[in-house]
Amino acid sequence: MVGFILTGHGQFANGLASAIDMVAGDQPAFKIVPFEGSQAATYGDELRAAISAMRDETDGVLVFVDLLGGTPFNQAMMISQDIADVEVVTGTNLPMLIELLLTRGAGSSLNELADQAVSVGQMGIVHKALEAAPVDDEDDDEDGI
Repeated sequence: MVGFILTGHGQFANGLASAIDMVAGDQPAFKIVPFEGSQAATYGDELRAAISAMRDETDGVLVFVDLLGGTPFNQAMMISQDIADVEVVTGTNLPMLIELLLTRGAGSSLNELADQAVSVGQMGIVHKALEAAPVDDEDDDEDGI
């Protein structure tokens, strides 16, 4: 099984993890590593330790981050150069995580899951609008009765 690490700025990882727990329940090989400003000095070491520990227990690690170019992304990319079988996906959203958590299995490769994450994440971004209800002119009574 491929392990998942979720990280991002502030309460991003905590919030998504809470939503995942509500929708999909507790998940194996899934860990969050929040990036809080007060812990900036130790964040890189904490992320490295989490990825390394997850890698020891799984066939690979997919790291989900919030923002391209931010500290969580930069740190994850540097760590992925030092530890084998670690991939990074940025722009993480809830539909992406839920689908991958529920469909990953022993037969899923790390690269397949990374590609699936991007595809599902993009499909989860849509613009919807409700059309206004038609006005029924027959209800307008000229006498006010």
